[in-house]
Amino acid sequence: MPERAVLLVNLGSPASASVADVRRYLHEFLGDDRVIDRPPQPFRHALVHWIIVPRRAPSSAHAYARIWTPDGSPLIFTSRQVRQKLAAALDPGMPVHLAMRYGEPSIGSIMAQIAAEGVQRVLLFPQYPHYAMSSWETVVVKVREEAAHRAPAMGIECVQPFYEDAGYIEALFATIRPYLAKPYDHLLFSYHGIPLRHLRRADSSKAHCAILADCCQICSPVQATCYKAQITRTTLALAQRAGLEPAKYSISFQSRVGGEPWLQPYTDFELKRLAAEGRKRLLVVTPAFVTDCLETLEEIRMAGHETFLAAGGEWFEHVPCLNDHPAYIAFLANRVQSWLAT
Repeated sequence: MPERAVLLVNLGSPASASVADVRRYLHEFLGDDRVIDRPPQPFRHALVHWIIVPRRAPSSAHAYARIWTPDGSPLIFTSRQVRQKLAAALDPGMPVHLAMRYGEPSIGSIMAQIAAEGVQRVLLFPQYPHYAMSSWETVVVKVREEAAHRAPAMGIECVQPFYEDAGYIEALFATIRPYLAKPYDHLLFSYHGIPLRHLRRADSSKAHCAILADCCQICSPVQATCYKAQITRTTLALAQRAGLEPAKYSISFQSRVGGEPWLQPYTDFELKRLAAEGRKRLLVVTPAFVTDCLETLEEIRMAGHETFLAAGGEWFEHVPCLNDHPAYIAFLANRVQSWLAT
């Protein structure tokens, strides 16, 4: 029996684009108290399950239908390809597992399989480059809970957010490099947004994030859990690697829901602003997503494209995510090999 195993965890996807399956998926996803963390229970449960999910399921199902393929969810089948290629890059017999935080294959089912194999040490590799309570943290918490329930002696070792790891930056550069030769006016880094409240909640000092001027540029221990500081560092590192001039690129935040303030500027607003200011040829990269999914394929590549052209833009291209690019597989394999050497 193997002593060690690797576990990749991504977000997840509905089983199909039907309203029923999307509704089921949203109940699990939005029912996570690290995704929607207020109001207090039991009011939050009622809000999610009786108001938010019924309202969102039909429109979300329509969005999923726009990206669904004969192979199913792009996020799921691409994640499977990543798992297969990573396993092929490692020594034969090194188990590499894949689970989804929501939907199937579930973390619970995969952890049961790992425990049954007698694995003693697991390298948990959340497929999130940046820390957020609604992404990286919820994966780590869920895996640890399942491990404690199924195999209390099993060691779970987590790969920390890799937002400025040289291998990750190099992989990003490898994906965008072919597009940099195209005649674009502006490059937009569109990151998944989070509520400002989540940003402040992650600040253990309660005196830094969104309080100090230029807080993201001031080195501080709180940046270990500061999403905005981490995406800023990713952007600067990639811009330096690509030789981009500051006036040639900018940052925005997508995928907001609800009425409370999220990180700004919002991507949909920026698409209109850039077109109105004469940036007619736009290149968009989405570094927070390692795998193309609903937020990149439908929200950016389809709806974002439509928004930009309607606002007066002339040319729009979205750079694919890392997916199973050889440079990303090499990055994952190098991190696993470093762990195996310990």
